[in-house]
Amino acid sequence: MLNISNYKRYAKGLVASIAVAVVASIITNFISFSTATVAIILGMIVGNKFYDTFHSDDSEFKSGVKFAEKDLLMFAIALMGINLNFTMLANLGIKTILIIVLGMMFTIFMGIFLGKLFKLNSKLALMIGIGNGVCGSSAIAATSSIAKVKSGDIGISIALVNLMGTVGIFLAPALAHLLGFSDVQSGVFTGNTLQAIGQAVAAGFSISEESGHYATVVKMGRVLLLVPLVLILIYIVKKENSNDEESSEKAKVGVPSFILWFVFFSVIASLGLLPKGIEELIASVSYYITLIAMSAIGLMIHFGTIVKTAGTAFKVSSLLFALQLIFSGLLISLL
Repeated sequence: MLNISNYKRYAKGLVASIAVAVVASIITNFISFSTATVAIILGMIVGNKFYDTFHSDDSEFKSGVKFAEKDLLMFAIALMGINLNFTMLANLGIKTILIIVLGMMFTIFMGIFLGKLFKLNSKLALMIGIGNGVCGSSAIAATSSIAKVKSGDIGISIALVNLMGTVGIFLAPALAHLLGFSDVQSGVFTGNTLQAIGQAVAAGFSISEESGHYATVVKMGRVLLLVPLVLILIYIVKKENSNDEESSEKAKVGVPSFILWFVFFSVIASLGLLPKGIEELIASVSYYITLIAMSAIGLMIHFGTIVKTAGTAFKVSSLLFALQLIFSGLLISLL
């Protein structure tokens, strides 16, 4: 974590990350696109325009940007737990929970499969699968450190997942109407397929108030699955590392402290121990710190990385989202 005595070492990089986040927020007032994605893209433009400033070994900005993209992001994820209320699961019902779990499993496994099929970097394919299957940027951010994913792959996966979600705001309601779904089914469909909470809520309420309510609850149910997903991922990584005879140190994979704090804040929210105003304040702090971290991730991405992988990653992400929509549609129709 940040050592106060060395704050000057981080100051310039932090200021640069904050500046990009502020500009990204202003830009998204004029365009209908995810602020996180705009922050990453804007960060990429700035980071590559002034490449030596941010990437050289003797850069005065590098340590601060690195701190923002890792330590600040973990702090933001911990606070993000305040948005989750485990009592919401009681409102879903067994069938809906089954749809959510099967939809998530299908999307993640298909992401991995399509990655192999198109010869895409396995970790990037995993992030695309997790981002689509669970809760977009938040899920990618929470799992990327466990899977040891590079900044470039994190940025690409977040940008693509948010792009699919933006398209889905208009596509999912149209498909729900085409399939003849009721308002409740439409809400479950949008909540179970769109990536970010805002995207699912927007799509749901564009159909009806009832659809919007169900889309919100189902989407939050998907977010709650982030905790068991992280634990499963830790187990898999630990098992893989234990089989690596060359590295006994790598086998020591435990539950990251930010996940424990994430669960802690989720429990706080579920028990209603804090006033609503305090919960909203914590959620706002989490949002803005996440935005700063997304800006920092963008600043550290080199365009060469994008050129090599983005085309294939776009194919995988698009096809995966199409399959996710089809699978959820079939589940809702059958169950």
